[in-house]
Amino acid sequence: MSYQVLARKWRPKFFSELVGQEAVVRALVNGLDNDRVHHAFLFTGTRGVGKTTLARILAKCLNCETGVTSTPCGECGSCTDIDEGRFVDILEIDAASRTGVDDMRELLDGISFTPTRGRYKVYIIDEVHMLSKSSFNALLRSLEEPPPHVKFVLATTDPQNIPVTVLSRCLRFNLRRLLPNQISDYLQKILSSESIEAEAAAVARISRAADGSMRDGLSLLDQAIAYGGGKLVDEDVARMLGSVDHAHIASIIRAVAGGDAGQVLEIVSELAAQARDLESVLSELAEALHRVCLVQCAPGYEDPERSDWDSITQLAEILSAEDAQLYYQIAIQGGRDLGIAPDPRTGLQMTLLRMLAFRPAEVAASSQGSTPAQGQRSTGTAKRKPPAARVARAEAAAAPKAEPAPEPTAAAAVTAAESEDWHGLLPQLDLSGPVRELARNIQLESRSGDRWQFLIPDAVRHLGSDAVVQKLQSALSSQLGHPVSLALHTANEAVVSPAALGEKATRQKLSDAERAIEQDPTVQELKQRFGAQLIEDSVQPLQ
Repeated sequence: MSYQVLARKWRPKFFSELVGQEAVVRALVNGLDNDRVHHAFLFTGTRGVGKTTLARILAKCLNCETGVTSTPCGECGSCTDIDEGRFVDILEIDAASRTGVDDMRELLDGISFTPTRGRYKVYIIDEVHMLSKSSFNALLRSLEEPPPHVKFVLATTDPQNIPVTVLSRCLRFNLRRLLPNQISDYLQKILSSESIEAEAAAVARISRAADGSMRDGLSLLDQAIAYGGGKLVDEDVARMLGSVDHAHIASIIRAVAGGDAGQVLEIVSELAAQARDLESVLSELAEALHRVCLVQCAPGYEDPERSDWDSITQLAEILSAEDAQLYYQIAIQGGRDLGIAPDPRTGLQMTLLRMLAFRPAEVAASSQGSTPAQGQRSTGTAKRKPPAARVARAEAAAAPKAEPAPEPTAAAAVTAAESEDWHGLLPQLDLSGPVRELARNIQLESRSGDRWQFLIPDAVRHLGSDAVVQKLQSALSSQLGHPVSLALHTANEAVVSPAALGEKATRQKLSDAERAIEQDPTVQELKQRFGAQLIEDSVQPLQ
């Protein structure tokens, strides 16, 4: 006999053998055992998670000669023929190759005839989303009220493209992507049964490369066995897949964190010499940085989908939270740009060098002794401090220090000038909601002792309810360190409130920005040469 690939040889034949779909299996088993079997099922999920396998097992449960059961015997003529794909009453259709309405009508012409051999006719339509609109309309009537001897099982990787009229007539089951450890355990079981020697690291690498698909995992396992001459060695599997080791990724992150451009380029050269998949480096880098951020935000966090958490924890101690976020963003953007780079190696190198050239503004400010504008990025002129410097800073922070002077009280923190200046005092009150809106729209009229009188425009008099005034009074008393009372008087003319001054400042900034654009030599040249016009309301001042 010819060699049978592992994906076919080890296809599950019973519900108990299916991996990773416990919720779906439970619902189907209960339905079969309680004689509550729907006439139409829809299985959705990514490739290789068991949609067609579930459909065949369900068909076997319905047509087993021992009766409708969730545990078919697997030995009768019907079970054997279904397993071997020659049962006459099970019709498997690939919707991708039979999308026309004529194909669907021809298929459904025999729906009214009773089964030739089995108990039910089972129509298994794979990739059902590929059917045309006319084909769906032809299927709809049969799907809604089929004869009692007919069951429909639809499978798709793209349920969004299925009409809602079809979705509403089916029991929908969403199959989950498989976790690497679920794939790994199943592959280990197969290798043990096949008496194939394998390193655990090699099996884990294949499980990760399968990306949630058991079929992909089995296909890669077949390929790896052939590549390794009947055994699995991690180094051989890595070379076959062209995958990048986690050690390389960790080394890149350490080199970038230390500002060592030479080491970064040396690692890239090593990967290129080993014919590794350079296009996957940035995605692996982003994945590692994502886990670094997880550990930084939730210390001790681990999930079963990934390994090497000890290394990730070490990287989380080296990188600052700002650096990790920035490197992740650069890696993601660099991955998008790889397609337009001269070649993958150049694109990878430039992305890693960009990580060395840029860093968050707060870090740049601390190293240069200045405070850059918000959102500003410093260039490589100020070198990044290596991890050793961070360790030194941490040790210095841990050293004993002299007791700091006591902080001034709230009352002392407010100068006399600020007390008289409502605009200067307002930002210190930490207000929010209606209280903040009231405070922004009133003008300090006078102050006599602990009594503060304010003017409020008639248009916003509704903001000055007793409850809101009381909250503002409490906030002001707390800030000043002694009780005060507030009084509001309606003003029929405009008041000089913080909101009015802020609006005036915004208008001034906008006017300055428009004037700067109008006077810009490039803009003037564009107007003269091409008749360009400035779009109104499109100019915004720098924030």
